[in-house]
Formats: sequence, structure tokens, C-alpha cells
Amino acid sequence: MTVTRSNVLINSVARERYVRGVTLLKAEFTGPTTADLGIAGPSRPVSTYDLFVVWHHTAMSTMTPPTQDDRNAAHRGPVFCPWHRFMLYQLELNFQRVLDDDTFGLPYWDWAADGQQSAARQRRSALWNARTLGGSGNPVRTGPFRYNAGDPTSFRVRIDADVNGQLVQRDRGLRRSLGSQIATLPRKSDTAGTLGLTPYDTEPWSTSSAGFRNRLEGWAPPAAPALHNRVHVWVGGDMLPSSSPNDPVFYLNHCNVDRIWEAWLDRNGRRYLPLQSASVSLRGHRINDHMSSLISASMRPSDVLDMRSIYVYDSLAV
Repeated sequence: MTVTRSNVLINSVARERYVRGVTLLKAEFTGPTTADLGIAGPSRPVSTYDLFVVWHHTAMSTMTPPTQDDRNAAHRGPVFCPWHRFMLYQLELNFQRVLDDDTFGLPYWDWAADGQQSAARQRRSALWNARTLGGSGNPVRTGPFRYNAGDPTSFRVRIDADVNGQLVQRDRGLRRSLGSQIATLPRKSDTAGTLGLTPYDTEPWSTSSAGFRNRLEGWAPPAAPALHNRVHVWVGGDMLPSSSPNDPVFYLNHCNVDRIWEAWLDRNGRRYLPLQSASVSLRGHRINDHMSSLISASMRPSDVLDMRSIYVYDSLAV
């Protein structure tokens, strides 16, 4: 069955199901413990939701190989788009399972639409009201992911990355600081300009590359941080470290990033670089290299270039 991924601010059913899915996965413990994952402290069960946090952190900590740009198994190189597509797909399958709904598609946040508004209105987007994700706070105290120290069922961050880049155990609320570190989100002109870039990626396959991927990831001029990176910085709080999937908005951001990539693939053909014949120094980023995974059997970039039999977007207009 092909599912449809829709705009979180337009499709109220998808929005409510998304919140429900996060809640269910956060409360599901299937066996792995912090000791199994090498996280210091008492051995405690790790929720399915938090396993995705660990997966993202581990990929960011896996150099492929070390370069001056710190290219890793999920970022700062060509695999950025395929790896996150792979992650979103695995999360979507888990949502469908816990929701008992094989028609569920992950929603996306069209942040460039919000970026067209004034800085003040961006912070007042409907995404951040109490009926959607809640707003800023340390901790967040509004919306479905609010924190109440006296309520053991309230949303809690249990694993995050410390200042040394190590995963540690926590028991605290979610943190956000909307617009405090950078004033505005990307605009429609930013996404449109990125969509017009070719090729997908170029040498040196890093944060200094020309092409579509590096601009979408947010390292390339004319402004940096841009696009994906700018959204992380604008949201702030738990969206800043390698444990950024702690904030459920992470997936709404990346679903929109994936939507922009899908629009590029639709326009330019199902093309990816580098090819498998590229240098072994690019292992992990070539078209048939297996991508890092803690959650499922691995996939390759070539496996995810055409997902239209699995999901489509309600709109590719960016």
C-alpha cells in the first residue's frame, strides 16, 4: 500500500496520529537497555522512540572516514538525504505498527511557508500551539510533549548527548528556544533556489561541496546555517545536539527535507552521486554502500532513490 505524507498544519488527523504514535513509541520497551548500548549509569530499559535517538547519535559519531569536514555516516556528505530517508521509513513502519494503521504516513512541516512570515509570527505558528507541539520552554510546559515533574507519564528526555558528545542518562523535560539563536526560518526563495541546483553532489563530497545536497543540508553559501541546519538552530534546545530526535519536531523537519529531495528527484531523475566506483575513502556514501543502522537490516542509497510504491507526498511544491 502506498501511503501519503501530508502537511502537519493542514491534516489534523495525521497530526493527531503523529502525536499518538510518538507517545506510544516513547512508552514501548522491547528489551534493549542502556547497558546494552554502552551508556553509563544504572542499566535501564530504552524505549523504541529513544532507540532512534541513539541511532542518530551513533551515526553522527561514526566518521566515514575522518576528514577536515567531519564527514560521518549520516551528515556532511552525500548520504545525508538517503540515510535520513532510511530512518524516516523505519520510524514510519513503527508508527504504523503501534497505531495499527498501515495507511499512516509521517507528516511534514513546511518551514519555508512559516519562514515567509515576520520573525514574531514565525514563533506564533500554529505548529507551536498547545494543540500541536507546544512552544518554547526549559522545560516545555505546553502541548502534548509538556513536562510535569510530578507526573510520571509526562514527556521526558531520558537519553541525550552531553557537552563532550557522549550519550548520558537524563530525567527531564524537553527543551526549546524558538528563534532565540537565529531569528528566522528559511524562506520559499531558499528552497526554490536549492531545488534548481545540480548535480546532486560534487567533490570534495563534504561541507564545502557545490550542488544540491550541501545546500539542502545547510552548509553552503550564500547563507549558513541554511535550510535543514537553520531549522535545527532556530528551534534550539534539544534540536541542537546529536540527540536531536528527542524533539518530535525533528521528524517533521526531516520529512520536509525528504520532500524537497523528492521534488529534486522528480525533476532531475533518480540520480545519486558518488557512484560505487568512487574512492574507498567515500565508503558509507557511495550508491551501493550499506548505511549505518541500529534499528533494522541496512539499506543502500540505491534502495531508497524511488520510494513511490511505499509513500508519496501530498504536494511537491516548495
